[in-house]
Amino acid sequence: MKSYEVNFDGLVGPTHNYGGLSYGNVASQSNSQQSSNPKEAALQGLAKMKALMEMGFQQGVLAPQERPDVAALRRLGFSGTDAQVIERAAKEAMPLLVASCSASSMWVANAATVSPSADTADGRVHFTAANLNCKYHRSIEHPTTSRVLGAMFADQQHFAHHAALPAVAQFGDEGAANHTRFCREYGEAGVEFFVFGRSAFDTRYPAPQKYPARQTLEASQAVARLHGLRDEGVVYAQQNPNVIDQGVFHNDVIAVGNGEVLFYHEDAFLETEHMLAELQGKLANVGGKFQSICVPRSAVSVDDAVRSYLFNSQLLSRPDGSMLLIVPQECQANERVWAYLQSLTSSGGLIREVKVFDLKQSMQNGGGPACLRLRVALNETELAAVNPGVIMTAPLYGSLTAWVEKHYRDRLSESDLADPQLLLECRTALDELTQILKLGAVYPFQIN
Repeated sequence: MKSYEVNFDGLVGPTHNYGGLSYGNVASQSNSQQSSNPKEAALQGLAKMKALMEMGFQQGVLAPQERPDVAALRRLGFSGTDAQVIERAAKEAMPLLVASCSASSMWVANAATVSPSADTADGRVHFTAANLNCKYHRSIEHPTTSRVLGAMFADQQHFAHHAALPAVAQFGDEGAANHTRFCREYGEAGVEFFVFGRSAFDTRYPAPQKYPARQTLEASQAVARLHGLRDEGVVYAQQNPNVIDQGVFHNDVIAVGNGEVLFYHEDAFLETEHMLAELQGKLANVGGKFQSICVPRSAVSVDDAVRSYLFNSQLLSRPDGSMLLIVPQECQANERVWAYLQSLTSSGGLIREVKVFDLKQSMQNGGGPACLRLRVALNETELAAVNPGVIMTAPLYGSLTAWVEKHYRDRLSESDLADPQLLLECRTALDELTQILKLGAVYPFQIN
């Protein structure tokens, strides 16, 4: 039976704005308060989806959240009609309104952690929505995320869904941004690689001093238990706290893996040699041959990696066994990073080609190609059980681009977030989107 890695990309929402909400994310903070272009952002993301589909990769789409989140503002004490809630929040607590308008759900690498059926005890694909507890504007996402994923992967014979972990610091969970799976073939048993920034209870693990470590060891262990993973099929590794303090807020900003290959920066992890040996040994036990590509700091500094998002790229397997790297334009604009990539692809190694995409709107807010996609390994039977409305096709691409052109603004500033009309625009757009994607009622305004 054939198996596939399907990339489900986040569709950028109508309230895409530069709120500067993510402390520890250099791009998010440095572009704070600039005007954004939601229409351009959504079209850039859709163009990447279409391109990958046309290259022969399985591609899906994951719907955005309802924003502004009026219900979240009500829980914080704002009352009245929806318009009054927005107006009062804008007047009394603008930072809370900005947070409630965040379109950060576009970065669906943080939506959930996914374990394929070949790895799990019950032979189903398991999803655990991430609690994203470190940042308020992201912590309000998981209820809708769970409903959307449930509508996409509804067949309980093939798919299992778990609620987000407890919303406390000890179980901070950032989803697949800190999770990678290695395997010989997508449909075969593999090794799931969980990267954490700190331990909540074990003081032996060092912690960063400047920026928060968002993923805890305990959260990663809990997800592995929920998914029924075997101990011999799991490796835990600690992210280097010094690189977290340099703006590497997730592992996918400093490393990316696919198939049997890990592409990583020299400074990405602690106890790197031990980690590599464990990955090699455990993958060998299931018939795989682990391979790693280390980018030396002498070629690419951590600062270069953060500014270019070299590692926040998509590493894709091609039929001939070689790999393709999808990178943002910022990699091409960085002289040292581009020189390294040119030497990498000309060396005859595993990564043979680099393709560059314009994702400037997302990049300015701190998310590159890897942030925009949630990877789900599926066999043919499971793929057939996925809601077909969310699988990218040429007609769906046409429908979604027309939908964006119809509903999205081409400029959004902080002051625009106080306009109650924006909420009505968002709800009208999302109501239509659920019909296009055949999701049913997944948003609070559709349910309540």
